[in-house]
Amino acid sequence: MADESTPLLTVRDAAGRLGVTPRTLKYYEERGLVTPSRSVGRYRLYDESDLERFGRILRLRSLGFSLHGIVEMLKRPLESTETGRKRYSDESLDEIRSGLQQQLDALDTRIEAVRRELKEAQTVRAELRRDLDYVEARLAGQPADQLLEQRKKAVTAAKKTSKAKPEGA
Repeated sequence: MADESTPLLTVRDAAGRLGVTPRTLKYYEERGLVTPSRSVGRYRLYDESDLERFGRILRLRSLGFSLHGIVEMLKRPLESTETGRKRYSDESLDEIRSGLQQQLDALDTRIEAVRRELKEAQTVRAELRRDLDYVEARLAGQPADQLLEQRKKAVTAAKKTSKAKPEGA
């Protein structure tokens, strides 16, 4: 954080300087991208390094980077090139790539788990639908024996169909 000689800005002043709303700054704080200091009264206070970090976040967002990608990028320092521009080294880019790939792998695992759960839920839903159809038909006056015979035939047909399907289809 800043020393005594560095001016600290309130969220409103910092937002004005950056050309964004105070809510934007609070949102990035909630997402863990910036951690401002707090006054005795618990007001957010921003120093120059916070503003530079916000500027970097805003530039990356304007280029279309996701917040998850920005988190990975903020973990790595920018390095000066011969021309004085700030860039990531190949080593930093490799670390960013690795971090992003880990996030993608974790999401792929979650997606697969959700797909399995969805398939299970659809199976249970279909079973419940058949049960509800039976009860509604009974309430509509259809004879139980006839409905039970229909269910038995449907179960037998479903078993034949599932045996005819190749594994993994």
